[in-house]
Order: sequence, then C-alpha cells, then structure tokens
Amino acid sequence: MDDGTSFRLGEARPGDRGVILRVLAPTLQAASALDPHELELRLLEFGFVEGAHVEVLHEGLLGGDPIAVKVDDMRVALRREEAMNVILTPEAS
Repeated sequence: MDDGTSFRLGEARPGDRGVILRVLAPTLQAASALDPHELELRLLEFGFVEGAHVEVLHEGLLGGDPIAVKVDDMRVALRREEAMNVILTPEAS
C-alpha cells in the first residue's frame, strides 16, 4: 500500500512471507461476533504488530479458509476476512 509492493495477509498463500506494516481497523462489519475495534485489539494481542515477521503455513481445504500463520515464533489460525486487515511488505530474501 505504501510502495506498491505491500499486500494483505488475507490474499497470501502458503509459503508467502512478509513483515507487518500495519493493522487496520476493519471498515466493514465482518460476519463475526466481534466488533471491528475488538477485532483490531485481538489481532494486536495475538502478535500482529508492526515489524513482526509473518509466514502463511497452511490454508483450509474448503475455500482456503481459515489460514494458519506463523507470527514471529507463534502460530495462529484466523479467517481470511480477518486477515485482510493486516498489511504486509514482502520479506527481503
């Protein structure tokens, strides 16, 4: 989003890696029981913070949802819709 190479975690596929640029407050009410700002806080609590390294490990069989990601040294599963609020820049090789 900043330089044309950033992407949303919700668009990533297994093996994709990146560094978190920012976590956005959801602009639309997701099909979730969580309030958009509560979702943002939960993502931050799970370690989705600026500068964290992220790798997509697995995706669900039906529609690729949910996804399992490694955030630094922790593993987290989340819906792609929720992952769309995490903006990454590709990790330098």
